[in-house]
Amino acid sequence: MKNPLLNWIEFPVLLAGLVIAGGLWGFEELMEAALATTPHAFDTEILLAFREAGQPDNPVGPAWLEGAMRDITSLGSVSVLGLITVAVTVYLLLIRRRGTALLIFVAVAGGQALSSLLKAGIDRPRPELVSHLADVASLSFPSGHAMLSAVTYLTLGSMAARFLPGRTTKIYVLALAVLTTVLVGISRIYLGVHWPSDVLAGWCAGFAWAMLCWLAARSLQRWSGRTDDA
Repeated sequence: MKNPLLNWIEFPVLLAGLVIAGGLWGFEELMEAALATTPHAFDTEILLAFREAGQPDNPVGPAWLEGAMRDITSLGSVSVLGLITVAVTVYLLLIRRRGTALLIFVAVAGGQALSSLLKAGIDRPRPELVSHLADVASLSFPSGHAMLSAVTYLTLGSMAARFLPGRTTKIYVLALAVLTTVLVGISRIYLGVHWPSDVLAGWCAGFAWAMLCWLAARSLQRWSGRTDDA
């Protein structure tokens, strides 16, 4: 006889819960490093590893890599993510999936608001250990590019996976969302505009928020008893 609790708690739901719990725990641990008066050795060692030895102004790698990193980092900018979100939201409205459109908009807008609140509350300055290879104006912790990339791409990927046929296709879309998020975060460290702990915290908060929104969408769908929110 099957346990009713195990029937109710499906594996994807359990996995999402673990991601949320792990993200919150990781963010709390990294926040301690952000609030410290001196940079953690973990931050300084990784940041310097992306620079030529003794030359904090020169990034490692060939000349084209710096331009490539600027291109990749733009995938996590507010303008690009906003454009993607608006385009997807309008498309969903056109095909009469108003509930999904609203959820995606709320998830991304809520992630942006949460990122701004966290930055203001923690008030960590940008690293001065190496030169900045991109223009920045806001505070450092958590990385808004890393967090909003996780929120946007994972939310869109998880929503798309609900309608795509086949497990392989679903895994591919989710893996692409994760890969894009990881590359954006790495680009922020390479460009010297964030401490590694800023990026890790952005990932933790972004993954947790995206999974929370996915659980909310799943719960609303179950509650309404419909698969089509038209």
